[in-house]
Formats: sequence, C-alpha cells, structure tokens
Amino acid sequence: MPDIEAKLRFLRSPHAYGQSSTAVDCIETHMSWLFLVGTRVFKLKKAVCFPFLDFTTLKAREFYCQEEVRLNVRLAPGVYLGVVALQWHDGAFTLVPGAQLPAPGETQDWLVLMRRLPLHQTLLHRIHNHHVNDGDLEALVRLLGAFYKGAPPMALDGASYVSQFQHPQPTNRGVLLHPPFQLPDAAQAMDRFDAALAQGADLLRARASHQRIVDGHGDLRPDHIFLRHPPVVIDCLEFNAALRQVDPFDELAYLGLECDMAGAPWIGPRLIQGLARALRDQPPPALVHLYTAHRALLRARLAVAHLLDPHPRTPETWLPLAERYLQRALAATEAFTSSMRHGWP
Repeated sequence: MPDIEAKLRFLRSPHAYGQSSTAVDCIETHMSWLFLVGTRVFKLKKAVCFPFLDFTTLKAREFYCQEEVRLNVRLAPGVYLGVVALQWHDGAFTLVPGAQLPAPGETQDWLVLMRRLPLHQTLLHRIHNHHVNDGDLEALVRLLGAFYKGAPPMALDGASYVSQFQHPQPTNRGVLLHPPFQLPDAAQAMDRFDAALAQGADLLRARASHQRIVDGHGDLRPDHIFLRHPPVVIDCLEFNAALRQVDPFDELAYLGLECDMAGAPWIGPRLIQGLARALRDQPPPALVHLYTAHRALLRARLAVAHLLDPHPRTPETWLPLAERYLQRALAATEAFTSSMRHGWP
C-alpha cells in the first residue's frame, strides 16, 4: 500500500485535480496539510495522536472530515463543500468526491474540500493593515450573536465547569517550567492564576448553573474570521466536543486576546459589549479577565510546546511569543484582582 510520502507527492501534483499547469501550494500545519488549487482548498489530516485528538486510523480521519464539514456550516455556509476520498486503483491515486462513492478503488485517506477565501479578508490581515471599522465589528457581532443564541446549551454542573480551568494547570506548569525554556514570568503567572481561579470559582459556577455554556466554535481567532459580507468564521474544533463546550464570553475573551496580540486591544472590549447587548447577558468584568488569563496561559504553553517536537518549525519564534502571552496572563489576573477588590465581580 502507498505510504504518506506517495500520497503527498500525488496531492502536490496539478494532475491530481485534473489540471495541467495550475500551481499547487502546499501548507503544513501541526495537524494537517492544505493543498491550495485555484479556487479550492483540499485538507488532509495527519495520522497523529495528541491528548486532545486521535487521527491515527482511517476511520477516525473519515469521521472527523465529515464532522468538520457539518460543524463549520454553522458559521461558514458555502465554504465547506464536502469530503473527498483519496483512492488507490490499478496502481494509481485518484480523488473521488464523496457524492460519487462507492467507486472501484480502495480508499486510502480522506480530505475536506473547501472554497478558497482571500487572506486579505481575514480579521488578522485587516488588523495589521489598520483596516477594521465599526461596520465590520457590528456585522461580526450579528453573526456571533445569532450563532450563540441558536447553539444548544450544555448540561454542565458548576464543579465540572470549574474543573475545565483547573485541569490544564499541571500540564501548563510541566511545559512552561521546563528548565531549558527559562521563562521568567511563568511561575508567577501560574501562581496568580491559581489564586484568581480559587477566588473566582463562584463566577464560573454561576455561568454553568444559568446554562450559559454552549456548543460553540472552540478556536475563535482573528485568522479564522473573514470580514466578508456577511462575515464567515472557519476552522471550528471538530475533533473534540469537550473543547467546544464554552461560554460565549470565554470565546470572545480569547478572540480579544488574539486581537490584542496582533496590535488591536480595542477590538475585544467592543465585541464583548456588542455581544452582551445581543444576548442580553452582561458578564461580570472579573469573569472576562479570568477567561483572558486562562486563554493566555494555554497559548503560552502551546507556543513553547513546539520546541518539544524533534524538528520544530521556526524555533526562534516560540519562546518570545510565550513570554508575550505570559505578560498578558499577568495583566489579566491583575485586572481580575482589581475588579474583585473594588466590588465589580
């Protein structure tokens, strides 16, 4: 049977897509390969296993390709076009759309087929070019407000919801305090978050008891948001339903953090204000600060975790990036403490 290198050689060839000269751009991520061909994107999941996902079997990759299409239709209608089977027949590969199955060949893998969107339309690109306006944010609030109103609430008790914030901390410590990394702010940032979490646990329990936790997006970042008319949001977390069990304002705190890291700290508060009006739900400021600190620590850990790979990509970027996230975590816990001290939970 052909191996992954044979699959990649085929998918990098224009002939795989019925083309003779169209260039195929290949982008590798931590969990996938993306093949950009004209107006289409073909996404092949890697056969990898992490604590939060397992793509090691063909059956699992088929299931999660289907899930990716199903779930992303919610915020990106018309972008996710279906799944495609990579088949082996008579000694050659061919791509077969899911609607044309069964076919004579043997399926070797599965890909998600997407419409290719212009990168200059992403919120991240627009931030970098100082080209985000009030209309863009109002349209995004309308999209997200309608999405969260229609998202099914999750039946979580308060203790279970609090544990979602406690559970990552030992892993955060193990990675961020890894001696070779020498991150000066890591221990203080985690200690302060532990104290804030103990003090703010009742705020989290209240969100769960009022059924504010929904099946959300799970990875709401500015590079996943395209400011079209109307906007669309791609790349939800299809591979782990638990990671999509979120408070909408946790997702907005995460988006605000990433906009801040990109140079636009004003966007997060504007979106949170708009969503509070849309959902008629005013979260306490201290809660948003707690969410922000939690997300910043996770992002710091994920940044330096790249350096634990045998051959990390762009190794020089991860420690400085992690330190920037740790500084955001410290600022957020300080803001949390100030809010609680002044009686503005």
